[in-house]
Amino acid sequence: MATTPYFILSPNTVLSIIGLIHGPDKTVPNPAQDWRDATVDLVIPAFNEESNIPLCLAALARQTRKPTRIILIDDGSHDRTVEYARTFCDLNGMDLIAIQRAQSIGKTPTLKRQSREFDSDVEFILDGDTVLESDNYIDRVVEELYKGAGIASACGTVLPLRDRDRRAMLETEALQKFLGAHPEASIYPKLGWFHHLQRGITDMYRDVLYYFLQKFVYVGQMAFFGSILNPVGCAVAYRREVLKTIVFDRYEPILGDDLTNSEDIFIGFAMNDNGYRNIQLTDVYARSQEPEVGRVPGQIYLWSSSFLQSCYYFDELMRSPLKAFKRYQKKKQEAAALQAGLADKRIHHEQYRQPFGIDYTVKYGRPIGWVLFMSAFEKVAFPTALLIMILLQLWEPLAITLIAETAVATGILVTVAKGHRLEYFFKGLLITPLRYAVLLFDLVTIGRFAADLWIFRNRRWRK
Repeated sequence: MATTPYFILSPNTVLSIIGLIHGPDKTVPNPAQDWRDATVDLVIPAFNEESNIPLCLAALARQTRKPTRIILIDDGSHDRTVEYARTFCDLNGMDLIAIQRAQSIGKTPTLKRQSREFDSDVEFILDGDTVLESDNYIDRVVEELYKGAGIASACGTVLPLRDRDRRAMLETEALQKFLGAHPEASIYPKLGWFHHLQRGITDMYRDVLYYFLQKFVYVGQMAFFGSILNPVGCAVAYRREVLKTIVFDRYEPILGDDLTNSEDIFIGFAMNDNGYRNIQLTDVYARSQEPEVGRVPGQIYLWSSSFLQSCYYFDELMRSPLKAFKRYQKKKQEAAALQAGLADKRIHHEQYRQPFGIDYTVKYGRPIGWVLFMSAFEKVAFPTALLIMILLQLWEPLAITLIAETAVATGILVTVAKGHRLEYFFKGLLITPLRYAVLLFDLVTIGRFAADLWIFRNRRWRK
């Protein structure tokens, strides 16, 4: 998940507010295919996940929709990930295909190979450290995926996997069976208080960030543009054929497996670039294991650098605002042609539907390009502005800026956190210093990206 800075009334915040006021496309979805008939392959990429894989599978066992195949891809683990997965599935009557690699080759090749080697309609990616909290998670994302031919990916709302979530799952029958066979399994790792404190800080920071993004920013983008820039890659359903042809078949000859430092960001951008949509649901939840606070900078670097790398590769999408007038004229022509009976009515009978293809993007851009353009501006301008105020010792403007921004951000967070407003009020205030530290850390990412691009000429970007 990309880190989007929310800084006073940022451009993306304004876009989301406009989207919420504007409301969604009123076209009634009329799916050409029945989502109930779709076959679903569930792929679990895992690396050293012996503490998490039983939880992942236990939540999967409760799903109201069972996948056609469950495929565990062990990417060269040095622990008992595969052994625990096989035992769990044997004890709980789940069929498992386990593919064990001798050494790690990364997540991108995993997605590519499974999109080519199997023939399912939907390729559902579930990271080994992620738990589907909602029992109907797969059902709902597949249902929404099939509400339009232009929808290429669908995910739910993702929040941190907390210690209390682990403890609650230990009581489930499926996990009790597994622990009877493997009582030594460290599903609830016995770590010292300092490690739990570090993870607790990360959980609180990410909980606030994810809640703000997914309950406000993304909701507004979905209403306005029918899409977000990229899905949350730890629990996402893709149309397998679109993933194969639009992403891997097209970009492998150019980039190989180097699809930036975070493959889900590149994939989401590629979908938008070709006129497809990435949608997110707010009524189903997954929880993902967060790193201890000391490892957060490394993860933030992967996400932020991948965003910048994707901006570089999909620059024609980012320049969409410059083509807004041309797109407006095109829309008027299409409306006239539709009225005259000369246009393809199928496009106009689907929510947010646009013509497919990169050629259209190059000529007219895409509405979602506004989000990309504004996000790129925020990514570079906001930390630079903070740094300039610090270097010039503009302490009074800096203090006013920080107080005003914190007030606005906390106010929005409290507004969207229905039923938990007091909790998120205090969380929002407590994580403010960490949020600004992350904002300034983006300067390191920007500098390294610029060096890769213009000094070292290094574009071998892969997670």
